[in-house]
Amino acid sequence: MKTLKYLAASALVCLTFSLSSSAQDTAAVKKENPNAAEITFENEVHDYGTIKQGADGSCEFKFKNTGKEPLIISNAKGSCGCTVPTYPKEPIMKGQTAVIKVHYDTKRVGAFTKTVTINSNAKSDTKILTIKGVVEATPDGGDQTLPVKSSGGPLENTK
Repeated sequence: MKTLKYLAASALVCLTFSLSSSAQDTAAVKKENPNAAEITFENEVHDYGTIKQGADGSCEFKFKNTGKEPLIISNAKGSCGCTVPTYPKEPIMKGQTAVIKVHYDTKRVGAFTKTVTINSNAKSDTKILTIKGVVEATPDGGDQTLPVKSSGGPLENTK
């Protein structure tokens, strides 16, 4: 029984060292490439301020490839379904600029802070963009109120 515990503990230690050295090797290789692509954003945070419910929740994050190799964005993912990014699928060459468009669903009322995670072949392979603001309810309540008759009372189901 003691032998089995010893073997299990040894295997766990070996696996831990193996995984940590593999991650370090990958990071070292990426940092050693002086020609790697590099993504540089003009701004990494977009503050909508206070906007009305149902307003256009679109914004753009402009960036430039400041590295020497082509920049390839492999994925852009919003932190929730209300934040939808669109990113360029083609390589961005050295010195070129491009934009990542982000749309926030302004039907939700209240303060928000959401993120978009960008994965690429850049020196720092992950970048986090942030959008924030406050969505203010419209006077008519948008889609949140019940339809009313011209007499002022709620509609009834006549079926």
